Amino acid sequence: MKLDYKKVFFVGMAFFLISMFWQTYDSIITKILIDKFGLNQTWSGVVMAMDNVLAVFMLPLFGHLSDKTNSKRGRRTPYIILGTIVAAFAFIALSYTDHVQTLKIEAETTIEVDYQSIQSADLTISNWENIMTEMDSERSAAVVNGTITASDYTEFQTDVYDPMTLILDEDAVLDSFETDQLKDYYYSYLNGRAWELTSHNPTTFIAFAGLLFIALVSMATFRSPAVALMPDVVVKPLRSKANAVINLMGTFGGILSILILSLFGLSKFSYVNYAPAFIAVGLLMLVFLAIFLWKVNEPKLVKKREEDDLKYGLTEEKEAEVLHESVEELSKEKSKSLFLILSSVFLWFVGYNAVTTKLSDYAPKVLNLGYATPLLIAQAAALIAFIPIGIIATKIGRKKTILIGISLLTLCFGSIYFLTVDTAALMYVIFGLTGIGWATINVNSYPMVVELSKGSNVGKYTGYYYTFSMAAQILTPILSGLLMDEFSRKILFPYATLFVLLSFFTMLLVKHGDAVVTKKESVLESFDVDMD
Repeated sequence: MKLDYKKVFFVGMAFFLISMFWQTYDSIITKILIDKFGLNQTWSGVVMAMDNVLAVFMLPLFGHLSDKTNSKRGRRTPYIILGTIVAAFAFIALSYTDHVQTLKIEAETTIEVDYQSIQSADLTISNWENIMTEMDSERSAAVVNGTITASDYTEFQTDVYDPMTLILDEDAVLDSFETDQLKDYYYSYLNGRAWELTSHNPTTFIAFAGLLFIALVSMATFRSPAVALMPDVVVKPLRSKANAVINLMGTFGGILSILILSLFGLSKFSYVNYAPAFIAVGLLMLVFLAIFLWKVNEPKLVKKREEDDLKYGLTEEKEAEVLHESVEELSKEKSKSLFLILSSVFLWFVGYNAVTTKLSDYAPKVLNLGYATPLLIAQAAALIAFIPIGIIATKIGRKKTILIGISLLTLCFGSIYFLTVDTAALMYVIFGLTGIGWATINVNSYPMVVELSKGSNVGKYTGYYYTFSMAAQILTPILSGLLMDEFSRKILFPYATLFVLLSFFTMLLVKHGDAVVTKKESVLESFDVDMD
């Protein structure tokens, strides 16, 4: 029994373009909401959670609909075609609204914003006093010309200017903690000015939100069908290896997104024009859809998998008649394991998604570090790890492999809290290990869920998996944003560490979901690719 890596590679093209979209979305949408439209951490989290609210309902729905679809292109492919095309064009259209808002910000800016200076740990008290003088002059002028009210100016004095003055008056030399506080107050000032622009003329924000809504709805229509396609065409014992390839393709998509952001210089600074990223990613989504359609004949691949099921004795008794099996029809022990797996998925996504959503804001403003390079290192480490992890899971089991990954991810997130501007370079090493930890979890968690399904309802179980992961992604941008507004950005990684650690204990109780290994394979045989 050998995995056809070539087949799985092209099936993974759909997941490639999905990951490319979501990496770009996570990297720049939060920054646009905070820096250009002036939303705070909490409200930017609310906007970032809205797509997941939609997904909670839409992923199981479209997973289930695709289970019952019968077209000449198969059950999953029609959804992949329509969803990708609409999402790509909506994403491209976002470039226009971003460009318009950027021009508005530039037209209203009266203070030269030098992020390299502001992010530097070497700013002196004199430097900060000059910055504060410019801030106060701009706010005073805004009162005179009617842009803000006298009460708005008083609020600025109370919430920003006076606390900064207090910090500067306390010591002759600033330590790193005081510098971080000053930067937070300065970013709060910029955030307030952006919100003034948005609240006075919300048209661009409404257009941005509308186009984003269309793109996200379109992505939700085909995510479950795209992921369910792999189990449709791969026999059960080989799904961990196949999922490793699928995740490898997703990692390539994420890496390509990060390279695009780096190429256009969009990683470290704010108020930049993100239009090139929107356009490039949208066009590439269409290109990779074309490759997918060229190489993947879903009905033919499904028929081959059914033949392999018969060949290896893997066809479940009366499976053809089991068209509407639900979670309740599982045995009590299997149902318990399913819900424990899904609870673990929820917990580690609460921790992990908080980091991916907020990192683009955290890294530049806390560590004076561009977020693209750590993400690229994490993706590269995951890329190297995916296939070996899939093989290891066949040797020691999916559960044990996941527990190892959770432990590593917990240590990584916990250690980042202690980094400063002076030690920020360690972020590269830590994120390399983070990529390995997340890959270890990601390769094996989804196969554990669909292992408990019947062949006829893989899409439904895929929907369950994404319901729990998306529910986590609804909660965590808002909850982490509330905590960051209350306690500063530094709370992000303790928050993420706690939730990932909790997932260790729920996964520890799981008893079902590991694959039945039918025969031992050598490492060399595991890489044998059927080119027929």
